[in-house]
Amino acid sequence: MEYGRDGETPPAISNRRASRIPYPDEQKKIKDIERTEEERKWLSSWRLLNHSATPLWSLPKLAATLGIAQLRVKDESKRSPLASFKALGAPIALIRLILRLYPERSFEPAAILAGRYQDDLRALTVITATDGNHGRALAAAAQSSGCRCVIVLHARVSTEREQAIAAFGAEIVRVAGNYDASVKEAARLAATNGWHVVSDTSYSGYEDVPGDIMRGYGIISQEIIEQISDPAGQPFTFTHIFLQGGVGALPAGVLDYLWKFYGPRRPTSVIVEPRQADCLYQSAHLDRAAHASGAIDSIMAGLACGEASPLAWQVLRVSADYFMTVEDSDATTAMRQLAAGNGQDVPIVAGASGAAGLAGLQVACGNQPLRAMFGLNEHSHVLVINTEGDTAPSIYQTLVGESGQSVLARQSSRQSGHRPSDQACLPMAHG
Repeated sequence: MEYGRDGETPPAISNRRASRIPYPDEQKKIKDIERTEEERKWLSSWRLLNHSATPLWSLPKLAATLGIAQLRVKDESKRSPLASFKALGAPIALIRLILRLYPERSFEPAAILAGRYQDDLRALTVITATDGNHGRALAAAAQSSGCRCVIVLHARVSTEREQAIAAFGAEIVRVAGNYDASVKEAARLAATNGWHVVSDTSYSGYEDVPGDIMRGYGIISQEIIEQISDPAGQPFTFTHIFLQGGVGALPAGVLDYLWKFYGPRRPTSVIVEPRQADCLYQSAHLDRAAHASGAIDSIMAGLACGEASPLAWQVLRVSADYFMTVEDSDATTAMRQLAAGNGQDVPIVAGASGAAGLAGLQVACGNQPLRAMFGLNEHSHVLVINTEGDTAPSIYQTLVGESGQSVLARQSSRQSGHRPSDQACLPMAHG
């Protein structure tokens, strides 16, 4: 029986299996860091990715309000016109899939997204289930490369998100039920038609593509390390990082890279999920990839996942320190906080899923037992990742009371004097 069905679920639990030993395989560490560099080069010329690193905003006013030394926000809403971190995982996975399927063709990886092999790839069909952002990124990558794309949407995905995906030429299939139902239907259609699934969640016999996506998110960590290194190249270490959960691909990719780089000095990590979509929290309790205990539905649409990815859980089981849940109202509060800005704090556009990490931090800082549990204090240097902008503009405006374009206009007017990719030398902190 899942944790929380009988009685009230604690808001957070400690992962007793988390390890602070050096990364287990030194050769793999070197190889995977080199692989991340290679994949960054592949994506550097894609027309749907911005060529510079995404901003790493410093929010000193909010940090002071929360009683911590520093708060930084890695803003993935700026990654691409797709307005989400998913613009990293799906295209990398598609390129690697094509290289595995056509080894004899000697395709140049960067040229795939440039459309150089469209005639060769017309017979290839890729398919995935999505809550919105992953499907949109795959549809965009497929359109650029010239292959066919089918996207399976569940009943709760908004028409607005569907239209954003279809704009990239994808064929839409609708199913009843939730995200898990759409994952199963995508797998069934692929098996029936000889199509290829490009999913960020793994299941029995299906790990290569989710692994590619997961490792692709290591690019975010690599950029962060570059952005916070001092002029001599010495990296600063955050004490804490609050990361969105979902099926686990993002936190697994980010934390795996940080562990490879920092070893035992990696930051303390807190995984944040909607209370009703707590599959990673349940996985930590049961010590296996588990199902959520609630109804799954959440305004944090990208995190409304009912089942943890077994592959991602293998990483999180030993690299994530704490798991916590938040309410939808907490995410809305965080969205509004980021949009408002405050004095020195630049306004930031964050969707509900994008604001989840900050929501977790705000809940923790306002709850003394959680604050003590996570070791948060006036010396803490905390990182959160805004994983999406207003990818559903009408929903964003309803929740925030202001359009994303309006927030961006205020951001632009306040940016004078701010350095979003601050390279200043920072004091060394220890996790």
